[in-house]
Amino acid sequence: MAAEHVDVVVVGAGPAGSSAARAAAQAGARVVVLEKAVLPRYKTCGGGLIGPTLAALPGAPPVRADIARVTMTLRGGSPKERRSPDGGPVLRTSARTELDAWLADAAVEAGAELRCGVSVGALPAGAGEGEGPVELSTSEGPVRASVVIGADGTSSRVARAVGVRLAETDLGVELELDAGPLAAAWADRVHLDWGPLPGSYGWVFPKGDSLTVGVIAATGRPVETKAYLRDLVAQQGLGGLRVRHDSGHLTRCRTPDSPLGRGSLLVAGDAAGLLEPWTREGISFAVRSGLAAGRVAAEHALGTASTSHLGGLVSSYEAALAADLLPEMAAGRRCLAAFEKRPAAFHHLLAGPGWGSFARLTRGETTLARAWDRRVVRAGIGLLAR
Repeated sequence: MAAEHVDVVVVGAGPAGSSAARAAAQAGARVVVLEKAVLPRYKTCGGGLIGPTLAALPGAPPVRADIARVTMTLRGGSPKERRSPDGGPVLRTSARTELDAWLADAAVEAGAELRCGVSVGALPAGAGEGEGPVELSTSEGPVRASVVIGADGTSSRVARAVGVRLAETDLGVELELDAGPLAAAWADRVHLDWGPLPGSYGWVFPKGDSLTVGVIAATGRPVETKAYLRDLVAQQGLGGLRVRHDSGHLTRCRTPDSPLGRGSLLVAGDAAGLLEPWTREGISFAVRSGLAAGRVAAEHALGTASTSHLGGLVSSYEAALAADLLPEMAAGRRCLAAFEKRPAAFHHLLAGPGWGSFARLTRGETTLARAWDRRVVRAGIGLLAR
């Protein structure tokens, strides 16, 4: 079978992949998105939408709740409640079934072609190197592209071909519960618990008629991590609610020097190990890295980039992420190191004098990287990390 040729192939139709496809299509490239699942599909995720995510989306997304209150506990202890400084939302929540479908629709509206139920085979050794296009084997036949963007999650085939290196891997376990009679009490509130395992925390996110309850911790202690989730459910009085979904997932964070591409291959979102290391927030990193990958891919596929050789493709993408995402990850690593050593200090800081700064972070009015530029923040985090 003769291979079909397009400008850009995006593997995966999550937030990173659909954002990449939208950006590349808007730039004039012929884009095909290959997604092995059929949308909409359930995805394990808290579904929190913070300011940087909302600013990068193509309009108003489907939202389940506007959050104006946050309660915090330390290892299930006495809760401290903090409210939005001005009454407006400090973040929003979404259901990933709805958000991912909405983002995929936006990519299609921009001109991308979405093909669901299509799996991609392993990339051959040396894929993406040289000046020619990349040929992918798929369940519907071969496809060739000038640029391939891997947005196929934590078990990405494209990431393996690129050689992505990982620094940390965490296990997240989660329950989706019927909110039932508790829906009104949780309508505008999320709960955060700083957990008993190093670097762990838990959450309760409302989504209208459901509640997402989850915890995350470093891999290697699955029994303790699942016990933490059971304890959190009990502490919050949610044990009697019906379970809709019981799932888990791995989050993987890249090393600072991990490649973001090779030759004519790029990786975005979870496939690249891009997320905020402290909170493990990944949706904003997926959307923003996807947009950058799509823009750069289209420029190079169409020959409109200032440096059209393949080395320029990867370096252009790296430069785009170095403007914001990579410095945010570096600051997040420093916060995680301090949080692992002094969770109680973090709890008292965020639930007390640091609440206003935390709300500004979730709203996107500042970033961890910009906060790190302040001498007092560097000194404080440094003291906690000792």
